[in-house]
Amino acid sequence: MIKSFTVESKNNNMRIDRLLRTKIGKIPQGLIEKSLRNGKIKLNKKKVKSSHKVFTNDKIELFDFKFKEEIIQKKKKFIPTNEIIKSNENLIIDNNDNFIVLNKSSGVSVQGGTKSKKNLIDIFSKSEIFEGTKPYSVHRLDKDTSGVFIIAKNRETAQILTSLFRLRKVHKTYLAICHGELEMDMGEWNDDLIRYDNGKKIIEKSKTIFKVLDKNFNASLIEMKPITGRKHQLRKQLFNVGNSIYGDQKYRSLNVSRGINKNLMLHSYKIKFIFKDKKYTFKALLPEYFKKLLITKRLNIPN
Repeated sequence: MIKSFTVESKNNNMRIDRLLRTKIGKIPQGLIEKSLRNGKIKLNKKKVKSSHKVFTNDKIELFDFKFKEEIIQKKKKFIPTNEIIKSNENLIIDNNDNFIVLNKSSGVSVQGGTKSKKNLIDIFSKSEIFEGTKPYSVHRLDKDTSGVFIIAKNRETAQILTSLFRLRKVHKTYLAICHGELEMDMGEWNDDLIRYDNGKKIIEKSKTIFKVLDKNFNASLIEMKPITGRKHQLRKQLFNVGNSIYGDQKYRSLNVSRGINKNLMLHSYKIKFIFKDKKYTFKALLPEYFKKLLITKRLNIPN
């Protein structure tokens, strides 16, 4: 087992827990945090938290730290077929030296998990577009939400874009078709949204600017610009005002049939940001099933 090592420039500004996994193996998060707390792992002879960032030439020391990687049960990795890789490459809106932008399909996760195997990171890791590098996830988009999604091509770009998202300097516009007629044609939703983390109740303030583009007694087409980025924020906020999104099986009104629509009618339509002093704006075309429902509900298709 390694006793100590110095942080290389390629790992500059990386979280210490992630660096330890890179150097040693798939260490459980709980073991890392416990070892840091107990002083069995130190950074520059000091105790730090797992989220602490390390910098070039920092020294990490391990004291009586015992870990065997084989005790970790390895997850079965998703191996995409050539057909899946090609079909996702065809969804690319822009491809440059730093990142790609694609019109993500509904039903595909960003990263693999226990409930979802098929994911964009594993798909593009096998793509020729990322030859000599690897895909970096820089923001979230729900599995069932379609639309604009960015994947970085290198660590520097990933760090910059992640910071832009965190600092709310990336401006996102979503479109949704929801049940019923919204009372207000435009305004702001300011909510205290509740989520649970390991049984602990967490309340998060959320803010979204919205505008109704078209509506009738049956359905509404809404444009939404989230200011905060809470999990399931838009879905929860529409549910809270009594106008849940078509196809949303988790946040739906009691009078809405579960099988009324299989696709979630939430689409990441546009994204704007400045990267290295250059302005970028990307739009993602609406899926055919989204346009079909607009026609069925006699709502205008946006330009």
